[in-house]
Amino acid sequence: MAQEKVYAIPNITTPNTPVIFNPDICNGCNQCVEVCQIDVFIPNPEKGKPPIILHPEECWYCGCCVNDCRRPGAITFNWPLQQRGYWKDKSTGKVFRA
Repeated sequence: MAQEKVYAIPNITTPNTPVIFNPDICNGCNQCVEVCQIDVFIPNPEKGKPPIILHPEECWYCGCCVNDCRRPGAITFNWPLQQRGYWKDKSTGKVFRA
């Protein structure tokens, strides 16, 4: 039986990505792939590399991938601009974003 090569090309339809992987910290354990409720990620075929974000537009922004990550700082959650919190300093009027 001949081996068949399978290719996965990320389906990036929006300029926003739900999470950002830090390849220096992420060891490719794929815990985030396992806990994602809607299968946004797939394991990277290269061992030790961060997962591939296959369907970013389907992310529910639940954050379970970041919460269950065993390596702090490997995944940064990227909230959409409309959902980011902001604070205003009463004395100066300066606005701070998360």
